[in-house]
Amino acid sequence: MSDLLPELSPPAIGFKEWAYVCDSLVEGVQTLILRKGGIHEGRGGFEWKHRQFFLFPTWFHTQSERLTWSPEGATSFPPEEERTSVDIDGFATLEQVWKVTDWEAMQAIAPLHIWKEEIVKERFAYDEESCLHVALVRAYKLPQRWTFPYSKSYGGCRSWVTLPEAGLDLAKEAVPALSDEAWNEAASKLRAVLG
Repeated sequence: MSDLLPELSPPAIGFKEWAYVCDSLVEGVQTLILRKGGIHEGRGGFEWKHRQFFLFPTWFHTQSERLTWSPEGATSFPPEEERTSVDIDGFATLEQVWKVTDWEAMQAIAPLHIWKEEIVKERFAYDEESCLHVALVRAYKLPQRWTFPYSKSYGGCRSWVTLPEAGLDLAKEAVPALSDEAWNEAASKLRAVLG
């Protein structure tokens, strides 16, 4: 077990994010997540409710057009409604969160993530409050891919889903996507801009 991971306990929580973004975290390409929130987040909007979570990949057929990076051998996805299984490769811990309301700050962190500027801007100015939640995370690669049946309870525009507890054992054996030195360097760059 990695000494970096905190003690894990049920329930197993999944954080829904574009599949290629999940891949970028597990492959150490980036160490942050941008989130506006889904329509089912409740009256208070999106919140980082969990300190540790599995990276639950969502299928969005045009995501490669909206990102500056995609994994080697990336393929297109069938429609979400045709999905029969979930494949999870990574786990993450939440290290720090900012609610960013300054567009210049969002522009300054652009080199640290894979979203194209027009997508970030679209999310930033989505409603009456121009802002994005920026989360610094530490990603871990599971020792093997975790595959389980897809459930309708995973669907919809929500960020958090409860997963089978079997994944907790895999998470205990996960290894960091980046070395301590590389992760600290990436974290320092983000903190230098956002404080």
